[in-house]
Amino acid sequence: MEKDWILVFSTGQPYQAELARQVLEENNIQAVVINKKDSSYLAFGETEVYVRLDDIIRAKNLVKTLEP
Repeated sequence: MEKDWILVFSTGQPYQAELARQVLEENNIQAVVINKKDSSYLAFGETEVYVRLDDIIRAKNLVKTLEP
């Protein structure tokens, strides 16, 4: 991952990360999902969403609306 990409959302549920990515992209924020779950033990690891540094404030505000 390049230096100018920042983590804005992390979850144990891959579908939540995809939902976050979709919300960000609908608001013209480029987002990347990286699945860091262990392939042998799916109970371990997180799925993370990254955005460019320029979009970090807007992205964090949008992602807040997704958290329970």
